[in-house]
Amino acid sequence: MRLTVIGCAGSFPGPASPASCYLAEADGFRMLLDLGNGALGVLQRHAELNDIDAICLSHLHGDHCLDMCAYWVVRTWAPGGPLPPIPVYGPAGTADRLARAQGTDAAQDMSATFRFETLTPGTRRIGPFEVTLDHMNHPVETFGFRLERGGRALAYSADTGESAALVRLASGADLLLCEASFVDGAPNPADLHLSGRQAGEHAARAGVGELVLTHLVPWNDQARTLAEAAGAFGGPLSLAYSGRSFDLG
Repeated sequence: MRLTVIGCAGSFPGPASPASCYLAEADGFRMLLDLGNGALGVLQRHAELNDIDAICLSHLHGDHCLDMCAYWVVRTWAPGGPLPPIPVYGPAGTADRLARAQGTDAAQDMSATFRFETLTPGTRRIGPFEVTLDHMNHPVETFGFRLERGGRALAYSADTGESAALVRLASGADLLLCEASFVDGAPNPADLHLSGRQAGEHAARAGVGELVLTHLVPWNDQARTLAEAAGAFGGPLSLAYSGRSFDLG
């Protein structure tokens, strides 16, 4: 199992990274976790656009899904003709949300390009991955993910405030990709986002092998975010950045 960070900027694209998007690969199967604004361009450095096999959207905020509109154009108007439809897993209402964002009408139904499937908590098989999902604490319906393959496990928080479900989802994972949007001392409403310290606390409670901080808001001091997480988590710890890859066995 291999993970490549396509975009890790929180809430809006930054000068060095698009918004949230991660490429998970195993056995030749390529799946995207989120496709936020700006990610489609950078994705082309790491995969052919016609080689994506499935997409999982954690939630329907623009920084996690809006480049789906551009990707619909790619798959619908490819020079050799429309590309085969692929599954898109997302919260209830995903198809309508994306169609409204793109401005399509009934004659341009996205369901001809994407096979939309509604996510629910639980475990399902997507390609070679066993995927476990649970609700996170965020203002809209949001899912965290646990991907397992070959005895290795990756957990992804998506966007969340403090969450016992995240600890369960990440329990014993080899790697936790966890949002760290805020720094201590700044306003941080409940059930919205985590600080670096809170991300470290969740990783420590889950007993993960490695913590990688992501959803890094461009105006924050990333060194401070990392230092705050290090005060709560004593294991391997680092920051995500666009283009970074992880091989999980």
